[in-house]
Amino acid sequence: MRRLALTIVLAAALVSGGCALLRPTPERPEVARGRYLVEGIGACGNCHTPKGPRGDLPGKHLAGGFEIAEDFGLAVASNITPDRVTGIGEWSDAEIIRAIRDGRGRDGRLLGPPMPFFWYGWLTETDVQAIVAYLRTVPAVANAVSRSRYTVPLPPSWGPAPAKPVPDVPTDNPRRYGSYLAGAVAHCLDCHTPRFADGRMDLSKLGAGGSAFRGPWGTSYAANITPDPETGIGTWTDSEIVASIHGARRGGGRVLPPMPVDYYVKGISESDLNALLAYLRSLPARRNAVPAPEPPK
Repeated sequence: MRRLALTIVLAAALVSGGCALLRPTPERPEVARGRYLVEGIGACGNCHTPKGPRGDLPGKHLAGGFEIAEDFGLAVASNITPDRVTGIGEWSDAEIIRAIRDGRGRDGRLLGPPMPFFWYGWLTETDVQAIVAYLRTVPAVANAVSRSRYTVPLPPSWGPAPAKPVPDVPTDNPRRYGSYLAGAVAHCLDCHTPRFADGRMDLSKLGAGGSAFRGPWGTSYAANITPDPETGIGTWTDSEIVASIHGARRGGGRVLPPMPVDYYVKGISESDLNALLAYLRSLPARRNAVPAPEPPK
């Protein structure tokens, strides 16, 4: 009888609230923000997760090793999981932030492209700290990667360096906040801005597209995302632009890599999409016809 009574008391306790102990602890706000930035609009895994013939390798999320061969040489993405030997588990917050925003490794060496340091230098204190907070929570994966090998000299800095700390960007001004998202956060402008022969962006043609990206998919070219009515998105509807961000080409077909559509589909809020649209509409129209993608040879 005593055992039955105890069983009833325990069951009642679970029903009345004891089971709350089994519920997952809610994410801290900074971790949730970091998750959104890393796994969604920032799409860090698009480069930092190693790939196989069918996409991301299972169990290797953010573990580095993905190789990107371009005119600058061979870039090998770093392991940004908290593994203490092969990742960033022993790095301080300040060291991680310096690598993200200033392009300097833990040992002080200059890091190279295609990491978009020019834009990451403008990440706000709130967002870069949120990214670090989230990276501390991802599963540690032991994956030693080789160093990148560059065939061009790297610049002494990735300026222009903003004054630190970088304050939060008001979200009540869609165009201004969209500029922040398209630059510092999603670095859309890093791919969609033409470059000079030495690799520097031609900022006089911001967003005009045309850069070539070669891979198993063949050769894709960054679209002109300025409002030019003939060669850009000047005649596109908002829904057509959003569909393209989510991977559907205007006129049919799929947007090709390296556009990280799998991340964008699951990780850009409606308010952020509206801010991006407001900013893209405000860009100076640049006439620049972009070649059609080429199939693998």
